[in-house]
Amino acid sequence: MSNLNYYFTSESVSEGHPDKVCDQISDAILDAHLTQDPNARVACETLIKTGLVVLAGEITSSAKNVDYQDIVRGVLNDIGYDHSDKGFDGNTCGIMVALERQSLDINRGVDKKSQDATEQGAGDQGMMFGYACDETDVLMPMSLHYSHLLLEKYAELRKSGDLDWAYPDAKSQVTIQYIDGKPARISAVVLSAHHAKLTASREDSAAEKVEMDAIRAEVKAKIIHTVLPAELLDSDTKIHINPTGRFETGGPVGDAGLTGRKIIVDTYGGHGAHGGGAFSGKDPSKVDRSAAYLGRYIAKNLVAAGMAKRCLVQLAYAIGVAKPVSVMVDTDGTGTHSDEALSACVEKVFDSRPGVFTSQLKLNRPIYKQTAAYGHFGRELADFTWERTDKVDAIKAFFAGQ
Repeated sequence: MSNLNYYFTSESVSEGHPDKVCDQISDAILDAHLTQDPNARVACETLIKTGLVVLAGEITSSAKNVDYQDIVRGVLNDIGYDHSDKGFDGNTCGIMVALERQSLDINRGVDKKSQDATEQGAGDQGMMFGYACDETDVLMPMSLHYSHLLLEKYAELRKSGDLDWAYPDAKSQVTIQYIDGKPARISAVVLSAHHAKLTASREDSAAEKVEMDAIRAEVKAKIIHTVLPAELLDSDTKIHINPTGRFETGGPVGDAGLTGRKIIVDTYGGHGAHGGGAFSGKDPSKVDRSAAYLGRYIAKNLVAAGMAKRCLVQLAYAIGVAKPVSVMVDTDGTGTHSDEALSACVEKVFDSRPGVFTSQLKLNRPIYKQTAAYGHFGRELADFTWERTDKVDAIKAFFAGQ
């Protein structure tokens, strides 16, 4: 980036945001199939609106007695949508199911007769990106990292009862000021939280302001100043909490939700690049999901190895073909070696064939519902194998031998 002094903003949405509700339902259905059939082919989309959940897509699986109604209601109640006052009731909502088998034309290119995993073809064409940077200890962009943490804290306090007015739907936004190309301070914070009905009437603006000010004070004290590092905040940091006032109409009543509509929240908050493919509801044969995980794994290991301060990795595939058609590394001028040399290192150290990296990263497990809120990357959970930095030594050895 030629401009070294700039502001960059990223947003996140809570697990109760309608789009994220759909992502979690789709991934819960994926997990249910992978629990019984690690080779299940799943492409499940979810739509949610007032009182209704619609499931659609293609599933080919040997799993038996998968109860879609029970899965959907379980996800909704776990999130906190268990009463109509909150905008949705998982106990009584209608559920429509329109799931069919995967096209044999797609399956023919993906599943080879040979049991050799190296021959498994990519489940689709397209390009996928991975990204890492040294702005945080988890090697994620600061603006997105803190946006996620704000909403994770919101959910924690909501579920514990510490915010007794809080409902599941919420959004956050963090703006970072960069000076000389480095994050220097938090310039602005936005947090909008869905809440219970105010006791004040809409006509009584003075009473409404008192109640909203109480909500804002709790959010500021219990979330913003608890989560965000004090050294990044100053007297000029703008903090906006429910800036329009009331947020009583939230969840699926206020906004229809769809699977795969928060792809920037899911990845890098606008940093790096995005290939356009969504993640949730897709089994790992769909490389728009699994190869994006591989891209993150590659980029994170390169940064962790000290090869760059920022690293963008692109992978591209042809449907039914195992070997990627291209692999690219771009360090935005921060690399300790040329991007061409780093690309050569990646080709040597990492195997980008879907059947191979799916096995190496153990992607055929029922681990995906937990990815569907607060980001697929930068969360160092035990099941998030793509967050490991176990290739650092191999990367260093590659260059030591030159």
